[in-house]
Amino acid sequence: MSAEFASTADLADKPITFDAIGSDLYAFTAEGDPNSGVIVGDDSVMVIDAQATPVMARQVIDRVARITDKPIKYVLLTHYHAVRVLGASAYGGAEIIASNATRELIAERGKQDMDSEIGRFPRLFRAVESIPGLTWPSLTFPDQMSVWLGKREVRIMHIGRGHTAGDVVAFVPDADVVFSGDLVEYHSACYCGDAHFTDWPATLDRLAEFSAKALVPGRGAALKTPKQVADGIALTEDFLTTLYGAVLESAAKGRTLKEAYDAVRAVMDPKFSSFAIYEHCMPFNVSRAYDEAKGIEHPVIWTAERDRAMWSALRG
Repeated sequence: MSAEFASTADLADKPITFDAIGSDLYAFTAEGDPNSGVIVGDDSVMVIDAQATPVMARQVIDRVARITDKPIKYVLLTHYHAVRVLGASAYGGAEIIASNATRELIAERGKQDMDSEIGRFPRLFRAVESIPGLTWPSLTFPDQMSVWLGKREVRIMHIGRGHTAGDVVAFVPDADVVFSGDLVEYHSACYCGDAHFTDWPATLDRLAEFSAKALVPGRGAALKTPKQVADGIALTEDFLTTLYGAVLESAAKGRTLKEAYDAVRAVMDPKFSSFAIYEHCMPFNVSRAYDEAKGIEHPVIWTAERDRAMWSALRG
């Protein structure tokens, strides 16, 4: 088992796919890298998740320019993580939308998360010098809001905690298409370092109630049929419940974090080790799950120093 820290050894570029998933709806994906979504309305465009740097964001902007000359007027941040938000400045004067909870998390831990993620993902942050600083939303909301792209409604909703406390989904009612952010992953490991394990499955159940015809997950291929959507949600829930169930058992038996990590790997590896960024995520995942199992409800802030110390303790 490789002990290379996080994704520091993952330096090969991933081929980009830009798929239509409905009428004027697109998924920008790259083999397990962070996805973006594109919604084209009558008079303007919304991008879902900005990418890690302004240079990375240009790849999304260039793809949009190939399909429409309408301006990108809105950028929705599904949550606060640096790989999702720090490219926002590339979109010029676009309105940057996020939940109130996401803005609060940026204020609380945005700088630490930025430094942490830059250290974990050198390939995604190769153009780190292009980042002007933290991304702050210009428009926030508590639970739900609608944005109109001409006659096309985009319904943005905080349906519960999961990947973070501030996750939102974007639903396009005229097409029954959902952009889930990292609440759903497809054949990619869930990153759970800032998660709420107890809440996440119920949030996924609420997401399933949309009965979407297509869904763009946070990572992995776009889900283009209702069956694929259901399978993607179920696979994500299986990943989470298997992981947290194993950690709860270890915590109840008084095992150390390292012992819990080894026990989780024994259960998870046969089912999930082929998933993208699995090796990267698992130490962070077990650390957060162990904290929650011990009663730490609010995720502890990750820093570049804490990342390395934890990795050394669990991976050596």
